[in-house]
Amino acid sequence: MRILGLDMGDRRIGVAMSDPTGILASPLSIIERTSDGQAVDAILKVVNEWGVERIIVGLPRSMDGHIGPQAEKVQVFTEMLRQHTAVPIEYRDERLTTVTAMRLKQEASTRRLDRKTRYDAMAAAIILQEYLDEKPAADYQI
Repeated sequence: MRILGLDMGDRRIGVAMSDPTGILASPLSIIERTSDGQAVDAILKVVNEWGVERIIVGLPRSMDGHIGPQAEKVQVFTEMLRQHTAVPIEYRDERLTTVTAMRLKQEASTRRLDRKTRYDAMAAAIILQEYLDEKPAADYQI
């Protein structure tokens, strides 16, 4: 079961994908966001190419857990995405995932790529991996 993870930003969307067993998340790519319609089309292309069966969207709650302006933007976009796909979409609290992604990338010795791009995709992978880690063992298809 392939699961797609998204880290939504105003200009970029980090994209991560699970392995076929739904156990391990990996950064996949980023989507440069020029418009909502273009971003929806790009996400749907990934969904169709990879046979995605579930989408996990990071919801940027404030540190006290409330829904702020950025989270509201994510919810509006996610509802637009829902209108174009039958794939189930769930939210995942993403507080501090970008900070964690930056820290992990600084600790790892990786190729020199555009840092923001790597953080976006890495943050999406962290969001997705946290979701996968919380799934009951019975949900894994091996």
